[in-house]
Amino acid sequence: MKISRIAQVGAVAAIAALALAGCASNETASGDTPTSSEGPALTGTLNGSGATSQQVAVQAWTAEFQTANADVTVNYDPQGSGTGRESFQSGAVEFAGSDRAFKTEELEAGPFDACAEGSDIVEIPAYVSPIAIAFNVEGVDALNLDPATIAGIFAGTITNWNDPAIAATNDGVTLPDLAITPVHRSDKSGTTANFTDYLAQTAGDVWTYDSVEEWPIQGGEAAQGTSGVVNAVKGGNGTIGYADHSQTADLTTVSVQVGSEWVEPSAEGAAIALDASPLEEGRASTDLAFAIDRTTEESGAYPVMLVSYLIGCVDYEDADAAALVKGFFTTAVSEAGQKTAADNAGSAPISTELAEKAQAAIDQIS
Repeated sequence: MKISRIAQVGAVAAIAALALAGCASNETASGDTPTSSEGPALTGTLNGSGATSQQVAVQAWTAEFQTANADVTVNYDPQGSGTGRESFQSGAVEFAGSDRAFKTEELEAGPFDACAEGSDIVEIPAYVSPIAIAFNVEGVDALNLDPATIAGIFAGTITNWNDPAIAATNDGVTLPDLAITPVHRSDKSGTTANFTDYLAQTAGDVWTYDSVEEWPIQGGEAAQGTSGVVNAVKGGNGTIGYADHSQTADLTTVSVQVGSEWVEPSAEGAAIALDASPLEEGRASTDLAFAIDRTTEESGAYPVMLVSYLIGCVDYEDADAAALVKGFFTTAVSEAGQKTAADNAGSAPISTELAEKAQAAIDQIS
């Protein structure tokens, strides 16, 4: 697959720089782009935009990257996956964060104005995290829900908390006669795409809207961004929503049915689900997009999860931009970068094998 280039967009969107504290890294990156104190430091400004889910991870990676490269500024605007991909395509930013990879038809259609003419793109699965199904029902401290029941709640066919379908998997739990208020994202969201993909794969006879980034039905409550969903669930009674697990620490979350088990959201469970999934076929060697198997019955797997990608060009017209993207991406997939993301965002570190594949793709950037 090759990408056609059209006119370069000159205006760069105003992006507020995140205030970041540095943390030392002693890792030396593979390739010729330094991420530690060894070798010549990079300089300049790197602009990115995209997923709110990986915002905390991006902060951690930036701190790691800036420790080795004190004269680099990294700006990341967490406006959602869809906005990030659109900004990258228009050339307004040098990289995007997205909770889904570009679809093959989107790659073929283009344009990708950040890239040199004829360039492929790099899509690196750098952030793996569970999507928590969080709820706020007074007097209820735990819930087990099977896929069909979760789908019914968000499709609007199960409307009360004492519904028999909920009671059937929650013996001993006193469920109130209370209306359910499902909360969904109002913006174009990769988290929504991953959550609805789970519903479509595991309960397609109930959730008939496929995998979509924009919420497809009326009803419930809409909220902007991950923080908006979390605040809406927290502020109500009878609410239930979906959000990156790193931002749901103050909420009660659902255990989902996987085979004969009830599995809580965890980084470990998300990693098991990813390991059970293949890479998509028919893509460039630098495009590491996963076809996540939400139907896995692997013990301990938590299939309500997302893989959030760092997206850039294989070939940039600006060599300085290429060096900055290459260095930042290398930091993100390094052992130190994955550890600091796990420590700060609760994500699952990618496997050694996947890190090696990711670094091989990053090494192609020029």
